[in-house]
Amino acid sequence: MELLVDYLVVFALTYLAMVAVYFATGFTLLAINARHPERRIQKHRDGMKRQAEEIKASLSALATSSVLMSAGFFAQLRGWVLFAPLELSWWSFPLMFAVCFVLFDAWFYWGHRLLHVPALYKFHVPHHRSIAPTAWSNDSSTTVDTLIEHFFYFLVWFVLPVPALSVFALRLFDQISGMVGHSGFEYFASKSSRFPSPLICTTFHDLHHSQFHYNYGNFFSFWDRVCGTVHPKYDALVKSMEETGEIPDTEETKVKA
Repeated sequence: MELLVDYLVVFALTYLAMVAVYFATGFTLLAINARHPERRIQKHRDGMKRQAEEIKASLSALATSSVLMSAGFFAQLRGWVLFAPLELSWWSFPLMFAVCFVLFDAWFYWGHRLLHVPALYKFHVPHHRSIAPTAWSNDSSTTVDTLIEHFFYFLVWFVLPVPALSVFALRLFDQISGMVGHSGFEYFASKSSRFPSPLICTTFHDLHHSQFHYNYGNFFSFWDRVCGTVHPKYDALVKSMEETGEIPDTEETKVKA
């Protein structure tokens, strides 16, 4: 019983932290976007009509994600893992953050591709009802969807000697960058977010929501480029925004799947 109580405390703190970051990031993005309506990507759609439904689904999905994260962390605290964590230092924190960053990006890409397989797509389709995503859309997912995409946050504690702060920092970055990527407003289109750079901007994932069959990546475009799933007009679209400073309506970029 004492063990269960200890775990529930860890879970509760993890969930409260995730919810706090979710709302703080969401309201900040809404305030910024309200001042820059010209940066909207899908000018012909209003994604905010679904915000209440998205927030409700997100609170449930964040609970699932918190179970995974807290269970892995709790197992490490108890020594139920393959490797003891590296002592936190000036080199172990960034090193393991970088390792987890690259591995999670690969995990997310292939998990996301798996969710688009017909047999599993029914668990992912609620997320895609947000055709014009908003900051609230990032976590608007089913339990199965969240388990597949976020199981990394349970597994990583068991197979790598990760300092806890490295994983917490990754989850924080993933949460904030994911909400920016779903915000529906473009501020980061530049040379650094198109080929040959592996980095991406908000338009990358927005195209996935509006056209479904492209751009499955999370942090990088690497796996999409290697596997041929990057949107064929993505780089040209980013270059156009970079050169003109204007956000064209992505309705004009539609291609046949």
